[in-house]
Amino acid sequence: METYAVARLAYHIEGKSARQIALEMGLNRRTVQKMVETSSPPGYIRKCNPLQPKLDSHKEWIDEILESDKKVHRKQRHTVMRIYHRLVEERGYDGKYTILRCYIAKHRLKSREMFVPLAHEPGMAQVDFGQADVIINGVKCLAHFFVMQLPFSDAIFVKAYPAENTESFCDGHTSAFTFFGGVLRRILYDNTTIAVKKILGEGKREQTTAFLALKSHYLFTSAFANPARGNEKGGVENLVGYARRNFMVPIPDFESFDALNEHLSNSSSKRKSTICRGHEITIGKRLLQESFLPLPGISFEACRLLPGKITSQGLVRFQNNDYSVPTEIGCQKVLVKGYHDHVVIIYNHNIIATHARSYGNCDLIFNPLHYLKLLERKAGAFEQAAPLKGWTLPTVFKQIQDTLVRKDGKAGLRTYIRILQYLENYSKEQLQKALEQAIYLHAVDEAAILHLLKRNLDKRPPDLSLIDYPNIPFVQVDEAPLYAYTRLLQVREAV
Repeated sequence: METYAVARLAYHIEGKSARQIALEMGLNRRTVQKMVETSSPPGYIRKCNPLQPKLDSHKEWIDEILESDKKVHRKQRHTVMRIYHRLVEERGYDGKYTILRCYIAKHRLKSREMFVPLAHEPGMAQVDFGQADVIINGVKCLAHFFVMQLPFSDAIFVKAYPAENTESFCDGHTSAFTFFGGVLRRILYDNTTIAVKKILGEGKREQTTAFLALKSHYLFTSAFANPARGNEKGGVENLVGYARRNFMVPIPDFESFDALNEHLSNSSSKRKSTICRGHEITIGKRLLQESFLPLPGISFEACRLLPGKITSQGLVRFQNNDYSVPTEIGCQKVLVKGYHDHVVIIYNHNIIATHARSYGNCDLIFNPLHYLKLLERKAGAFEQAAPLKGWTLPTVFKQIQDTLVRKDGKAGLRTYIRILQYLENYSKEQLQKALEQAIYLHAVDEAAILHLLKRNLDKRPPDLSLIDYPNIPFVQVDEAPLYAYTRLLQVREAV
């Protein structure tokens, strides 16, 4: 650059000719001529594209292939190697692979799609689901995590579920609105089948009943990206990856999904202190500038409603898994509410059973208490009853069973089953304490155990006698004389 400046100064200021400058500086005259024409080195300027005689006759054919590939599934498009093999086999190409690769790379750069930068108004959100491996209670499984992102403030909410379904989709919205303290006015989605039943023409969608109910409750408006156009909600697409890399690395290890979601909620809250590129204030302060609709007074019930029927074995099927109900209800029709983490069964507007939800296949989920009244009548099935398998009870329960059976046989077993039914109203710990007291007092009897349960609940000492009750006042009634009765009769006759 120094030589460049000296040559230009000599030519333009000192008035020397290009020939003279070339002689003095030992440069070619054509080089000096270029120096005086431009203020800085222009670099190498190609006057025409290099010739590619072996490829030129095939370029039109290659361009047609690349253009037709745009209409084909991306996993079935031509690779450069596949085009090379076709050129050799079908068109007798005898050039090198590198020339072809460079030509296709330049062609693809020219045809890459361009995008318009978008400005987001307060009150807008984008929703998507992601997947990540997690360890729950020592078992590695795939978690589906719901992500809601607010493009205006860059705030984010993340919650994980065992499956991506209607229940988790609706619960994710309910939890996100609670987390942000309000309802977003407009939310952008992809064309998930949870929300979209059918894609109609001109950008319209036939929406599912569950999604319409969610919108009706919270009164937000929805928008949908074009099919296979994830870039239209690129904010949340990027933050799905951000949440996976920052909130779930290393692989989360928690005892339950509730504990995992507490971690994700805390991580989302900590992110509010971040200042994003191009902004001067934190995400939390920008979140205060968002525009929210007020939260409704009643939270949306994020569940799936399905009709069901009780089988002769006291089971109700939901999502290919069977859940037990009290057998005394019989083979009646019921309503099943499936939440993301539990299942509720309703009969005559009353809840008759609640179970933790299973995401397995053909699982049997029993509550042993549902079968005790039936087993009291069919005591012979007690030892082989499937609902009782795996029901872990303290050792004292077995001692009471053995004592009653040894004393009264089958009648004693029925008594033990009736004692187990106390678990419907008392906790396992309370009943265990009463059984231990009954053994200590040598009073293994149904009435005595119930009496001890009630005394423990009233915080009275375990005394089976009915005499020295410290909490019951002693009242003494004098014996009435017989003449008092005669006097009453006289008063009655006088009246």
